[in-house]
Amino acid sequence: MVTITKPAEKIELDVVGKPVPRVDAREKVQGKTVFGYDLKFPHMLHGKVLRSQYAHAHIVSIDVSRAKALPGVKAVVTGKDIPAIHGPQVRDQPFMPIDKVRYRGEGVAAVAAVTEEIAEAALALIDVEYEELPSVFDAVEAMKPNAPQVHPGQEKYHREGAVNTPIPGTNCCYHFKLRRGDVEAGFAQADYVFEDTFTTQMVQHCAMEPHASIAQVDGAGKVTIWTHNDSPYRCRQSLSEALGMPMSKIRVIAPYQGGGFGGKGGLNTESYAVALALRTKNIPVRVAFSREEVFTSALVRHPSVVHIKSGIKKDGSLVARKVTIYWNTGAYAEKGPTVCRQASYPSAGPYDIPNVWIDGYCVYTNSTIAGAFRGYGAPQVCWAYESHTDIISRKMEWDPLWFRLRNAFQKGSLSATGETLTSIALKETIQRAAEAVGWGRGRAPNRGRGIACMHRNTNSPSSSNAFIKINEDGTVDVLTSTLEIGQGAYTVLSQMVAETLGVPIENVVMVTPDSDITPYDMSTTASRSTFHMGNAVLQAAADAKGQLLELASRALKVPMARLKMQDGRIFVSDEPDKGMTIPQVIVSRYGSRGGNIIGKGQYFPEDITSLDRETGQGAKPTSFWMYATQAAEVEVDPETGRVHVLKLVAAHDLGKTINPVTSVQQIEGGIITGLGSTLFEELLFDGAGVTLNPDFANYKIPTAMDVPPIQPILVEDAPHPDGPFGAKGLGEPVLAPTAAAIANAIFDAVGVRIKDLPISAEKVRRALKAAP
Repeated sequence: MVTITKPAEKIELDVVGKPVPRVDAREKVQGKTVFGYDLKFPHMLHGKVLRSQYAHAHIVSIDVSRAKALPGVKAVVTGKDIPAIHGPQVRDQPFMPIDKVRYRGEGVAAVAAVTEEIAEAALALIDVEYEELPSVFDAVEAMKPNAPQVHPGQEKYHREGAVNTPIPGTNCCYHFKLRRGDVEAGFAQADYVFEDTFTTQMVQHCAMEPHASIAQVDGAGKVTIWTHNDSPYRCRQSLSEALGMPMSKIRVIAPYQGGGFGGKGGLNTESYAVALALRTKNIPVRVAFSREEVFTSALVRHPSVVHIKSGIKKDGSLVARKVTIYWNTGAYAEKGPTVCRQASYPSAGPYDIPNVWIDGYCVYTNSTIAGAFRGYGAPQVCWAYESHTDIISRKMEWDPLWFRLRNAFQKGSLSATGETLTSIALKETIQRAAEAVGWGRGRAPNRGRGIACMHRNTNSPSSSNAFIKINEDGTVDVLTSTLEIGQGAYTVLSQMVAETLGVPIENVVMVTPDSDITPYDMSTTASRSTFHMGNAVLQAAADAKGQLLELASRALKVPMARLKMQDGRIFVSDEPDKGMTIPQVIVSRYGSRGGNIIGKGQYFPEDITSLDRETGQGAKPTSFWMYATQAAEVEVDPETGRVHVLKLVAAHDLGKTINPVTSVQQIEGGIITGLGSTLFEELLFDGAGVTLNPDFANYKIPTAMDVPPIQPILVEDAPHPDGPFGAKGLGEPVLAPTAAAIANAIFDAVGVRIKDLPISAEKVRRALKAAP
């Protein structure tokens, strides 16, 4: 059952807000969709990567002569052949290392051959001599003065924007600071002070589709790469900077992505494919990771350690909170610094707290590289602040629901950065989730209910651009660089276009993102597509609509104000029989030879303020905030510690629901991801950095049998004034509160508190046995 709560005033729309079937559904269920991993070209070569067997070592020498001599091998490259360096925030990562490997599984050489088998055989013929170095895998240990240095001299690296604050001589590549009020004075004024430490584990994205890219370099030296990268333009920029090549010489084409969840940003297979293609004389090279390579060498979610300390008054008000977070970013910074910034500044939680102190440390280790993962750090910090908030209420013998409502943000509240908050329905989500889960009602033995709320920003400022092309037959091409990664973006954007132009949604076609054809978009990340690209598409559609109405006004000889567009026609609103179809309007302007109407749109929020580097203060650091509350009901077996989740409720503040079907799919899918990382997902390593469970036989993800009934609640009480039709984002908050809601329910059921994810049956059983 899906509940949609709406404000009293409502504008009736024809397409937006309706449960329109996904525009790509039929193609996908029939198996006709071509994903990035499916692409194969005639006569293409197959690329394979030789990977380091050490977590930290000097490369003494690499001998590729035997591999090059193998029949069928067309190219072999190492870091010395292509000394290209990339990185979205800190330019610290080579295509392949020249002098030192920094994690086990790092690619040190790549081979292109006529078959995969020959390429694999060639890898075995490459001789690498290493000199092993001491390794460090834990972020807290890596911050100690005598820890092995993963990147000595890192302060010399090129850095982007606000991440220019490493701690020289340490493994900390970025230190985020936020200071609001006087936190020590706040603790002195508090009647009670509570302090806890929470940890989260390393998890894999586990997209159905592994990583793959095909690269080709033509006779003029232009690089074309087919890749399911979540940002074609950012991919192009990274390649341009790394290779010293003009952007006009690089083309990125992005087919459908079979799930990414943040793991298909940056350069993964792309760097190896391009490095090889630069040496294969116009022959395309495909590099596709095996599932084991995805587990050992692709991006993961940041493990974290979160210390949190809170001061409260007897009346239940929070007066001070101090948070210290260690983010294990692995061997290279990747998106770690922005994960650190974007997740650290909301890490005090969605509460009115006058005194806040936050330190976020993004730390190099010799672990697998961590990057963007759905939620961008929000699940890690929400796990900490919502478990901690529950601990306080339980120890004070307060109702956890009352304590949250007592302190929760509302319209006019000041955030930790000093922003005055608007468009907020957080308390509504708390109340509706609690009601739906049966909060306060009786329960059976060993059963419990838990609740957790959250807030999440988006990456700001960022730009989105769109073109609308209305064809001679009245169909509409939408040109954007937003990817369809399974989230339903093509459907939502098509609905906005159909609503604005008054055409059937079946007449709207989304064009495949292509940096030579579709205009700039920062990325399909950060829950930004509905808001940012939605605004750009609306502008482009309104531009095209205005041109059509102007042409129809001339042809019909009536003022534009009297015209209406609906069902592919333009007609006089008070004389509906007097009108023209869109093709007739185009003919009236261009004649029978035809022509196009081109609409243009760009969205870039001009009112975004940067955060002060010393205080973390800023009047508006994000285009919009997302708020949500989830509630869980669980049953715990006291003998085995097994946790059976009976029900999950998810109330999300959407502003405006563009499509309830895709919104529910986002919530259900996100909760399943959150369920996995809460109860059993964890990448395990031995002391040398070897991945112990690099496959789905040993790395457990939820199956259909693990998924409890999920009740989504779509809250529309606070439309965003700048959002398209009032909408905000949704994709990333959906898994953030899940872990804390379940942990809080476990405590309610059996009285034990787990502070380290995942919440395995073994941990619960040990806690029960240790309980007094």
